[in-house]
Amino acid sequence: MSFSTINKLQSIFDKQKGFQWQARQTTAQQRIKKLLNLKTAILTRTQDLVEAANRDFAMTTMTAEQQIYSVTSAIDFTVQHLEQWMQPDRVENTQDGEAYILYESRGCVCIFGTWNSPMSVTIHPLLDALAAGNCVLIKPSEFNPAYNQILEDIIESVFDEQEVAFVQGEADVSEQLLKLPFDHFFFTGSPRVGKIVMREAAEHLATVTLELGGKSPVIIDKGYNPFKAAQTIVFGKVMMAGQFCISPDYLFVHEDDLTGFARAFQQMTLGMLYDEGKLRTTERTQIVNDAHYYRIKGLFEDAIEKGATVLSGGIFDDENRLIEPTLLGNIIPDMRIADEEIFGPLTFVKTYKDVSEAIRHIQQNPKPLALYIYSEDEHFQQQVLRTTSSGGVTVNGIFMHNTHLHLPFGGVNNSGSGNFHGIHGFKTFSHQRAVYKVLS
Repeated sequence: MSFSTINKLQSIFDKQKGFQWQARQTTAQQRIKKLLNLKTAILTRTQDLVEAANRDFAMTTMTAEQQIYSVTSAIDFTVQHLEQWMQPDRVENTQDGEAYILYESRGCVCIFGTWNSPMSVTIHPLLDALAAGNCVLIKPSEFNPAYNQILEDIIESVFDEQEVAFVQGEADVSEQLLKLPFDHFFFTGSPRVGKIVMREAAEHLATVTLELGGKSPVIIDKGYNPFKAAQTIVFGKVMMAGQFCISPDYLFVHEDDLTGFARAFQQMTLGMLYDEGKLRTTERTQIVNDAHYYRIKGLFEDAIEKGATVLSGGIFDDENRLIEPTLLGNIIPDMRIADEEIFGPLTFVKTYKDVSEAIRHIQQNPKPLALYIYSEDEHFQQQVLRTTSSGGVTVNGIFMHNTHLHLPFGGVNNSGSGNFHGIHGFKTFSHQRAVYKVLS
């Protein structure tokens, strides 16, 4: 890394370190104005963002627009509630005094974004950090060059870099940022890199939020309608080509229901991606780059070589980096796919006789970011909830716990630490300061 880049990062950090005291004193209305300016700037560049997402890795128009509007909706939600969130929390007074909790900004925050959903994991935490009155430096993933340029233009049109800065670069830029004593680091990515962020943050005694991933399981109750389950699960593999942290990774299906579910998975794939019997190549999100594409293909080939069977799908388009949603069976522990996070449009099914088998497997593996339960039986749902742990859960669907702004979004242990979204994001980027006032 050049000295000019190091000096630039240090200069931005120094400016934000000085400005943080002014930022933390801003009123709710001043923060709301900034958030609304950000929303306007994003909406003004909607078409540019959609086109950039398509250039970077052929993200579909629907998905690109959905990501944008999810963030602008989150801004509206924050604007609606921010004044209330900023109020001190009064607690029970004593005979001699009164006590309350102040929410003050952490100060200077560094957000490491990722490529697969830059609005959700870069701009959404930004709005939470701004709502709490912080200064923010954003380092996006280098895999989104076209999208990043639009985001950089948006940020520079709304903020001075002493309050919000957008810094592009390779991994060496991230390494240098971790050497700076930010008050809080927000990282989205793999558990492997999350451990590095946590170690570096410890040098500054900085707080961290880690949004990681893992193998998010699905448990389908015996007798549950296979088409209802397959519809949302296949959609989860079509959307972003399964390249997002809460994509369903693998499935538990009762042994009596395997044939019916595999048939439903295949029919749902045909309905979503085939035109006149041919697999579409348009309006399908590519795997982001060759390295990721051949990693996923390698998982498939390794599994097949070791005895896995293809229950549905299995078509790979090397030229366009497209993979048909694929369901594998006969998976054994020494296959790579059984252990590695897939992060793509593959999945595999494991059968069970009793749900306790599925529960035991989940208990014996690292805690996932998401868990999906398909069952009409309340007892079954509660049994799984009581005996497993995950960052979040959606019952009879996918992703919905991530879209409800009153719910926290985050992982647990190997899948992350800390939450954001709504008041949970406001609190993540705030220090809860205890105040006790002695009454004379």
